[in-house]
Amino acid sequence: MATTEWNTDAPTLRRMSLQDLDDVMVVEHRSFTAPWSRQAFLRELVDNQFARYVVAEYHGKVVGYAGIWLIMDEGHVTNIAVDPDVRGRHLGELLLRTLMSVCLAQNILRMTLEVRVTNTVAQGLYEKLGFVRSGLRKGYYTDNREDALIMWADLTPEHVIGIDTI
Repeated sequence: MATTEWNTDAPTLRRMSLQDLDDVMVVEHRSFTAPWSRQAFLRELVDNQFARYVVAEYHGKVVGYAGIWLIMDEGHVTNIAVDPDVRGRHLGELLLRTLMSVCLAQNILRMTLEVRVTNTVAQGLYEKLGFVRSGLRKGYYTDNREDALIMWADLTPEHVIGIDTI
C-alpha cells in the first residue's frame, strides 16, 4: 500500500469475527517470529469468555488487530499487530486506545501487557499512553527465549477521547 493512498479517516475498527481469521493470520505471520496458530485465535473467539478482539479494516482488508482479556479488575493485552505495509500510521495507537475504551466501559481501570525487551517501538507507544515498566519475565518468548518487559497502565477517560467502544 503506497503512502500516498493512505487516508487516515478510512480505517474502521470493529469486533473480530470468525470470518476475519484468514486475514488475521496473514497479519500475524507478517508481524511475529513466533505467530499464534489459527486454532489459538479460534479458541479465543469461541471459548474464552474473557477475551475481546478487534480488527482494523482498510478498504475491506484487515490490516491490524488487537486482543485483551478482561479478568476481574484488570485488562491483559494479549496481542497487537499491524501489517508491516501500513505501520507508522498510528494504527497501533488506535487499536490500543480502543482496548482501553473497552476496559473503561467495563469499569476496568488497569491494564497490563508484556513486550519484547528489544521491541523499543512498541515500548515507546505504550509509554506514550501511560504504561510504565514494572518487571521482567525472563525467557518469556518461546522462539528465542527473549525476556519480556511487564508494563502496567492506570486508565483515565483522557486515554480514549474520541474512541467509540466496540
